[in-house]
Amino acid sequence: MVDFKSIETFLWVVTLGSFGGAARKLNTTQPAISQRISQLEAEMGVKLLQRDSRSVMPTPSGRQMMQYAEKLIGLRAEMLAAVMDRSAMRGVLRLGVSETIVHTWLPKLIERVASTHPNLSLEVEVDITPNLRARLLAQEIDLAFCQGPLSLSNVRNRVLCDYPISFVASPSLGLGSGVLTVHDLARFAIITFARKTQPYEIVRSLFNRPDLPSIRLHASASLATVIRMATDGIGVAVIPTAIVERELAEGQLRLLSTDLQVPTLTFAASWLASPDTLAAELVADLAVKLAQVEVDTAATRNVSAATVAARPVSPALP
Repeated sequence: MVDFKSIETFLWVVTLGSFGGAARKLNTTQPAISQRISQLEAEMGVKLLQRDSRSVMPTPSGRQMMQYAEKLIGLRAEMLAAVMDRSAMRGVLRLGVSETIVHTWLPKLIERVASTHPNLSLEVEVDITPNLRARLLAQEIDLAFCQGPLSLSNVRNRVLCDYPISFVASPSLGLGSGVLTVHDLARFAIITFARKTQPYEIVRSLFNRPDLPSIRLHASASLATVIRMATDGIGVAVIPTAIVERELAEGQLRLLSTDLQVPTLTFAASWLASPDTLAAELVADLAVKLAQVEVDTAATRNVSAATVAARPVSPALP
């Protein structure tokens, strides 16, 4: 009798185009995948896959089988979403995350997933947005939290949160409290996101002017490194305010007032549309709720801090 596991295996081999990709997706070994496909072909009495050294393609019978496999897996996902106790969700979800989120609310999300879905494991990989998008489309990760949303017909998105970008620097640089111009800032090294990212290109364009000296632009894929360089006084950092709240509160960094505008970073949860996305959707839903609470709380803290800072000091009584 044809079992459901063999049908699911066949679907992922075709979808990912390889036995190795299906093995990683299903958290098993390549020999186990080969065995399931051989057993399925034997039970069906037809050849379903055409294999060569480079790829795996469905045969005409395999293409017909694929239509039914997608329907079956889709119906299973609908059934689970409607009926099952979601705390019983099990398996491994490969999650790719931008580092800005790592420095803000990712630890709380991991705790929330552990409490609401104790049998679901997360494999977390941190990378820059262009790499995360490529890995999502290559189906090397199941869910991505990165700058977005990603506008492709086969990708589903949920907006997570917005993060304003600020110019911050160590007090040791001696930058005043007034409004700083691009000429004031260009005297210092500028530290920001990695090359090939949208924020890097925006920052580079701000200082790529004929009336300015050649810019010293330090880029890093590690925001922890960017923060350390800024606190050490190496230059002015252009990064999300949310990731340096502690350094600002402790006086290691100072928020600079400038006449430059850097667009807010919008982050989204993105996953590929497929018959089996329940785990990705559940984690994305948790992330949306948590991110909004965290951003609202941070905004309240920032408003309160600004109000306190702006409050006039009463003269001492004699």
